[in-house]
Amino acid sequence: MTKGRIFSGMQPSGKFHMGNYQVLNNWIQLQEEYDCFYSIVDWHALTSSYEDTSLLPDRVLNMALDWFSAGLDPEKNVIFVQSHVKEHAELHLLLSMITPLSWLERVPTYKDKLQQLADMGKEINTYGFLGYPELQTADIILYKANAVPVAEDQIPHLELAREVIRRFAHLYRPVFPEPQAILSPLLPGVDGRKMSKSYGNEIPYAAEPEDLKTRVRMMVTDPQRVKKTDPGDPDVCTIYTFHKIFSANEHIQIADNCRQAGIGCVDCKKRLAEQMIATLSDVHSRRKDLATKPNKVMEYLAYGAERARKVAAATMQEVREAMNLSY
Repeated sequence: MTKGRIFSGMQPSGKFHMGNYQVLNNWIQLQEEYDCFYSIVDWHALTSSYEDTSLLPDRVLNMALDWFSAGLDPEKNVIFVQSHVKEHAELHLLLSMITPLSWLERVPTYKDKLQQLADMGKEINTYGFLGYPELQTADIILYKANAVPVAEDQIPHLELAREVIRRFAHLYRPVFPEPQAILSPLLPGVDGRKMSKSYGNEIPYAAEPEDLKTRVRMMVTDPQRVKKTDPGDPDVCTIYTFHKIFSANEHIQIADNCRQAGIGCVDCKKRLAEQMIATLSDVHSRRKDLATKPNKVMEYLAYGAERARKVAAATMQEVREAMNLSY
């Protein structure tokens, strides 16, 4: 039976946090079931951080360290840096020729993020920012991915990709499969909102044990539970969302104890911090060891880029032939 193919990527725009880790953890599970292409999408990072690129090389390396130490296998997966495969840019250019401007302007996250960055005093009204869902489309279909692990807020981007694929097939001929979403669960920040560095509510992936304990103590819990003797509702509690990930063998018991007021929020947070520290200790040890071998990390990325280019080149040959550009 032929495996399905996945593409997904992350922007190297800052330090890894636990929200990113949960996405990565999902990728690690998928690497056993799919033919996976995972990319550090450095061109995407330029859409909102084009003014100062001095930290980009270090951020790319650090993201690779995070990925490999967490358990992404460079043999099982094709892992590479986006800008190392120039076909991404070529396909993005060709797709931009056929995509109506209105399709890009109606992507909900475009106006939302534009406003969010404007509130932070950041000017981002650029062609690259408007077109980044188009670049995402190129990233995905370049490898003929038929599935993409995404958070719910990225669904409109995937629908745009499907529309572009259908338009390409109508204008020329079918080349690309229409990718389907694999929903990735997200971990909230300590305040219950989406975990984001811009909100200041993140838990750093590489947090030392005492820092991690402090962050966990800050987490919001069931607002209706005022006293320890009050029964709680784990389904509205940020702590329990994390327990489902890090306390897999006992999270159901923790939920029952919460509903029956058998455990207080302080003790629940303490248990969570202990579980997170235990789960991440081996990952952090591997990361520290791998950080002493940066050349090895770059070799992994170069190997991944070489494999990605072979697939990308074959796809682009089909695209050029379909568009009568193969002269």
